Amino acid sequence: MQVNEESIKPVLNRLKRAQGQLAAVIAMVESGRECEDVVTQLAAVSKALDRAGFKIVASGMRACLADGSENPPMTQDKLEKLFLTLA
Repeated sequence: MQVNEESIKPVLNRLKRAQGQLAAVIAMVESGRECEDVVTQLAAVSKALDRAGFKIVASGMRACLADGSENPPMTQDKLEKLFLTLA
Protein backbone atom coordinates (compact mmCIF):
# COMPACT_ATOMS: atom_id res chain seq x y z
CA MET A 1 0.00 0.00 0.00
CA GLN A 2 1.37 3.38 -0.99
CA VAL A 3 0.47 6.26 1.31
CA ASN A 4 1.98 9.72 1.18
CA GLU A 5 4.58 10.60 3.80
CA GLU A 6 2.37 13.23 5.43
CA SER A 7 -0.33 10.62 6.10
CA ILE A 8 2.02 7.91 7.34
CA LYS A 9 4.01 10.04 9.82
CA PRO A 10 1.22 10.12 12.45
CA VAL A 11 0.79 6.35 12.03
CA LEU A 12 4.47 5.75 12.64
CA ASN A 13 4.36 8.01 15.68
CA ARG A 14 1.43 6.01 17.10
CA LEU A 15 3.19 2.72 16.43
CA LYS A 16 6.41 3.90 18.05
CA ARG A 17 4.45 5.12 21.06
CA ALA A 18 2.72 1.74 21.29
CA GLN A 19 6.10 0.02 21.01
CA GLY A 20 7.35 2.05 23.99
CA GLN A 21 4.19 1.32 25.95
CA LEU A 22 4.53 -2.40 25.25
CA ALA A 23 8.14 -2.37 26.44
CA ALA A 24 6.91 -0.70 29.63
CA VAL A 25 4.21 -3.37 30.08
CA ILE A 26 6.81 -6.11 29.69
CA ALA A 27 9.00 -4.42 32.31
CA MET A 28 5.99 -4.11 34.62
CA VAL A 29 5.25 -7.83 34.33
CA GLU A 30 8.91 -8.73 34.85
CA SER A 31 9.09 -6.58 37.97
CA GLY A 32 5.88 -7.99 39.43
CA ARG A 33 3.74 -4.85 39.27
CA GLU A 34 0.11 -4.98 40.30
CA CYS A 35 -2.27 -6.67 37.89
CA GLU A 36 -4.52 -3.59 37.65
CA ASP A 37 -1.58 -1.40 36.59
CA VAL A 38 -0.43 -3.93 33.98
CA VAL A 39 -3.91 -4.38 32.51
CA THR A 40 -4.45 -0.61 32.38
CA GLN A 41 -1.23 -0.12 30.43
CA LEU A 42 -1.93 -3.12 28.22
CA ALA A 43 -5.30 -1.58 27.33
CA ALA A 44 -3.51 1.63 26.36
CA VAL A 45 -1.17 -0.33 24.06
CA SER A 46 -4.12 -2.11 22.49
CA LYS A 47 -5.96 1.17 21.89
CA ALA A 48 -2.85 2.76 20.37
CA LEU A 49 -2.48 -0.17 17.96
CA ASP A 50 -6.17 -0.03 17.06
CA ARG A 51 -5.93 3.67 16.30
CA ALA A 52 -2.84 3.12 14.18
CA GLY A 53 -4.64 0.39 12.25
CA PHE A 54 -7.68 2.54 11.62
CA LYS A 55 -5.45 5.42 10.54
CA ILE A 56 -3.60 3.16 8.09
CA VAL A 57 -6.85 1.94 6.58
CA ALA A 58 -8.38 5.43 6.46
CA SER A 59 -5.23 7.02 4.98
CA GLY A 60 -4.81 4.30 2.42
CA MET A 61 -8.46 3.83 1.51
CA ARG A 62 -8.12 5.67 -1.77
CA ALA A 63 -4.96 3.79 -2.62
CA CYS A 64 -6.62 0.48 -1.70
CA LEU A 65 -9.62 1.17 -3.92
CA ALA A 66 -7.56 2.10 -6.97
CA ASP A 67 -3.83 1.93 -6.44
CA GLY A 68 -2.84 2.06 -10.10
CA SER A 69 -0.78 -1.12 -9.92
CA GLU A 70 -1.35 -4.37 -11.74
CA ASN A 71 -3.33 -5.61 -8.71
CA PRO A 72 -7.09 -5.33 -9.07
CA PRO A 73 -8.64 -2.56 -6.96
CA MET A 74 -9.94 -3.58 -3.55
CA THR A 75 -13.67 -4.23 -3.51
CA GLN A 76 -15.99 -2.61 -1.00
CA ASP A 77 -16.61 -6.00 0.63
CA LYS A 78 -12.90 -6.63 1.04
CA LEU A 79 -12.37 -3.13 2.43
CA GLU A 80 -15.20 -3.65 4.94
CA LYS A 81 -13.65 -6.95 5.99
CA LEU A 82 -10.33 -5.16 6.50
CA PHE A 83 -12.00 -2.60 8.77
CA LEU A 84 -13.75 -5.35 10.72
CA THR A 85 -10.48 -7.14 11.43
CA LEU A 86 -9.60 -4.13 13.59
CA ALA A 87 -12.88 -4.16 15.50
